[in-house]
Amino acid sequence: MDQRELASLTAELVSVPSHEDETAAGDTIEAWLRQETDADVTRDGHGNVVARRGDPSAPSLALVGHHDVVPPGEPQVDEAGEYVVEERDGRLYGRGSADMKGAVAAAMLAFRDAEVEGASRDRSGAGDAERGGTAEDGGIKLVFASFVGEEIGGVGARGAINDGFVPDYAIVAEGSTNYSKPGVTDVVIAHRGRRASTLVAHGANAHASVPEKGVNAVYRACDAVGVVRELDYPEVDVYGERVRGSIAVTEIDGGSAWNVIPDSCTVTVDERTVPGEYAPLDRAEEIEGVEWRVDQDLPPMACSDDAFADAVLDAAGDVQEGEPEHVTKPHATDAGWLAEAGTACVVCGASEPGEAHTDTESVSLAVLSRCYRIYRTTAEYGTSFAE
Repeated sequence: MDQRELASLTAELVSVPSHEDETAAGDTIEAWLRQETDADVTRDGHGNVVARRGDPSAPSLALVGHHDVVPPGEPQVDEAGEYVVEERDGRLYGRGSADMKGAVAAAMLAFRDAEVEGASRDRSGAGDAERGGTAEDGGIKLVFASFVGEEIGGVGARGAINDGFVPDYAIVAEGSTNYSKPGVTDVVIAHRGRRASTLVAHGANAHASVPEKGVNAVYRACDAVGVVRELDYPEVDVYGERVRGSIAVTEIDGGSAWNVIPDSCTVTVDERTVPGEYAPLDRAEEIEGVEWRVDQDLPPMACSDDAFADAVLDAAGDVQEGEPEHVTKPHATDAGWLAEAGTACVVCGASEPGEAHTDTESVSLAVLSRCYRIYRTTAEYGTSFAE
């Protein structure tokens, strides 16, 4: 694989609109895998593309991405409504280049190129003979998966998991570049989740000239907000890295007219969760007339296998001059769903903080090449990290 092949495949994927319907992008990925590999390629009922190669009975390592994107900004579409893709100064610009079709392309090429059929090398580069092992104990089933619906709550990942997709190990190719220091692609061993909640305060209508005749739902909602403000942020340690959550009231809506005591008021709460911990938002229900409901709960992730986390970090260190670190990520990814199902996950990819979802979204082609090498190197470690 050379960088031009990676740049070309990334540009091809980015050029396919997939913010409303991922079908065409999935078609492109599926067709490439069928043409370029001899893998078992499937398209499930959710629209996910999954390919498998290597020993079917061996432990599985999945390279995971998603091919849906958020809606493009005005500079990212032309007059005909087509996605604009531009390459300049070593970067590829376009909706989805960073989040995350560039990393999907890198994972596709690593899936194709990784040598996983016979003896695999250990993490020092030695073959099975030097380790005293056999081809069987180093074998691996390598999996590529690109999901739909990640941007709307992990719809594709959840569907695949419900259908039985639970690999032993996974590298989720979301962004981890420039987290510990500039110019370095790190390995994320934990990230926060997101729980979206609504507090509903109930009251009783009355004319505003006689407020004592009613029960003001806005006042009750404000009391509930006061409870939320006093809650401590949840915190947890993962492999020595501190992961701290957050809680914020982001919307409040109540009342129907300037002269009517409101009988209803709703409060939206954004909570960033940490592995194994939630804020006790149910305390808001101690306020009379207030009920709490959970509208969305995207799970956090903590890598459940330190040997695997170290192996990916070793691979990352092998292919770049900088010194990558185990780091944490502030927002949810599909790794949360996989980890919840029992997969040992890390996150490692080309996107940089603040790059995704912007009108100037771009990705470094050099960093995409680096990610390709990380994915391929990890796959070629076989299951040495599980020994």
